[in-house]
Amino acid sequence: MAKAIALLSGGLDSSLAVLTLLAQGVEVTAVTFLTHFGCDITDRSSCSKDPFEAAQKFGFEVKLCHLADKFIEIVKNPKHGHGKNMNPCIDCRILMLREARSLMELTGADFLVTGEVLGQRPMSQRRETFPVIDREAGVVGLVLRPLSAKLFKPTQAEVSGLVDREKLHAFSGRTRKPQIALARELGLTDYPAPAGGCLLTDPIYSYRLKDLLAHDPDPSVKDITLLKYGRHFRHSPRCRIIVGRHKGDNEAIESLVSPSDTTLRAPDTGSPITLIAGAADDAAVFAAASLTARYCDKKREKFVTVNVFRGLDAHVCDIVAIPSDDFTLDAMRIVEKSAPKIYIPKKYRRDILEVAVGVS
Repeated sequence: MAKAIALLSGGLDSSLAVLTLLAQGVEVTAVTFLTHFGCDITDRSSCSKDPFEAAQKFGFEVKLCHLADKFIEIVKNPKHGHGKNMNPCIDCRILMLREARSLMELTGADFLVTGEVLGQRPMSQRRETFPVIDREAGVVGLVLRPLSAKLFKPTQAEVSGLVDREKLHAFSGRTRKPQIALARELGLTDYPAPAGGCLLTDPIYSYRLKDLLAHDPDPSVKDITLLKYGRHFRHSPRCRIIVGRHKGDNEAIESLVSPSDTTLRAPDTGSPITLIAGAADDAAVFAAASLTARYCDKKREKFVTVNVFRGLDAHVCDIVAIPSDDFTLDAMRIVEKSAPKIYIPKKYRRDILEVAVGVS
């Protein structure tokens, strides 16, 4: 019996790739790669659905592999560059295929399987990109992409007869209609809606990450994880202030607090938890108190009492804070600042253009 290692994100495409091979009697072991940037089976995204439910239903094995520091390094310095935001899609794919090949060799599998669809993603799923990825990952001829296989030259698995090429597919482009039809045919009913998946494609998260790396080239896992939660403010080169937006944020931030951290809350009212990440000097504490006051339910009051804690519950002191104003928020918030848009009445636009380019 042919054996394959499949890259399984839990999304629709990778699940269909696995089921397509199972339908041909191939023994499939799936590997789900985890990172600190949203590829996590507990996150809600197209690339992070819990893979074990499908594995149990359809009868295949799933292994989890965390890419950890290897992935952080390619995020910081990708050989093939970033996408629109901080996503190193080509380098990411190369890394995953290298790891998958190691598992293939370890288990005696015959080939690799991915759910990639030609033309679906603008950076890593182009016809000219696939050979580059396979070559640099050291997997030339070993990667079967069942959903688009008929649009490529036959792989080793097809040439050797391990897989029937006629039972593979020729999907391309960004439409999901063929995949949805195939899912119905194969009995796959529970899959996430298409989404960005990786947090590195999100512009807000990416800018936070850029800011973190600019001030700390070697951030901790905790610092990276915190980027997913709350409102982020830059107080100084060595200090960020993170303010929870809702109950879920507060709980996530609390779970990451260490006994040496400084946190703040406004008592006797609905309040965010505020965490000072970095150097918690007096100026940072007062700034964090003002931010806490601004986002608590007493934000319209002139003064708000804010409790300061070491860790979560070791009370240090109380501060009577003035809620931060809009100018302070905009100055401190870690978000890409765009140039202000100036409206020019239509009747004046030609005059301004003539002055700018010297039209007479």
